[in-house]
Amino acid sequence: MSSTTYLDDARSEIIDPPKNEEMLDVTELVGDHAQLSPKPNAMVSGNVRELLECPVCLNAMYPPIHQCSNGHTLCSGCKPRVHNRCPTCRHELGNIRCLALEKVAASLELPCKYQNFGCLGIYPYYCKLKHESQCQYRPYTCPYAGSECTVAGDIQYLVSHLKDDHKVDMHNGSTFNHRYVKSNPHEVENATWMLTVFSCFGQYFCLHFEAFQLGMAPVYIAFLRFMGDDAEAKNYSYSLEVGGSGRKMTWQGVPRSIRDSHRKVRDSYDGLIIQRNMALFFSGGDRKELKLRVTGRIWKEQ
Repeated sequence: MSSTTYLDDARSEIIDPPKNEEMLDVTELVGDHAQLSPKPNAMVSGNVRELLECPVCLNAMYPPIHQCSNGHTLCSGCKPRVHNRCPTCRHELGNIRCLALEKVAASLELPCKYQNFGCLGIYPYYCKLKHESQCQYRPYTCPYAGSECTVAGDIQYLVSHLKDDHKVDMHNGSTFNHRYVKSNPHEVENATWMLTVFSCFGQYFCLHFEAFQLGMAPVYIAFLRFMGDDAEAKNYSYSLEVGGSGRKMTWQGVPRSIRDSHRKVRDSYDGLIIQRNMALFFSGGDRKELKLRVTGRIWKEQ
């Protein structure tokens, strides 16, 4: 078998609205709205939305909203970037707050930006961003660990993307038996490898195998991720086993949602961890070539 090619991993994160020392707690403006359930559809004028768009970063503005003496507004995060000059008229900004626009924003209710993915909720303006960061309909990012892939979509779209664009092996069934070979394991430090994607119980799972430094020690880790949300992932369990020369190591755990990046899972050591010396011992021979057989199974909890 040819040696495996390793690529740096990728991760994604949710970007919160700009924060600084002046950022206000907006709960006083919206009362108990944060606890409300999604509301029926409502319409908000596009002109009002444009008023709440920062002319610099084009993101929605949150208190404190600043304005110049001519009434042009911008968000608190962009104010330091324009060196206290209005980006529209170039007048000095000063420290004028646009309280009227902040109150207008507090009165608005907007649809979730993931409504095209199935979310029908309507949320208070100042609660909308928090909801969207946790919305169950928000798209998933590509779980492939070996490239800077920015593709996002629903699960079925990502499964097709992994198969067609990343050429990931697809496997039907809840048991697996894979062999991992590396001709020169001493070259491996921080490397990633997705073994395959499994389809079972009407769901999809990603099996990862990675090499990284744990302190000063080079180690390998194998773990499973669930292609879905964390609440669903907890309905399943899995086991992994690796061994050789009459010895074996086993691991049992709950698959992590692909909402968590593979790096986050790895750095929490939530998987089967194998010291490199032990991995080479399992490989047998002169211990100069890594030959690990990873077996396991997935099951649904009753």
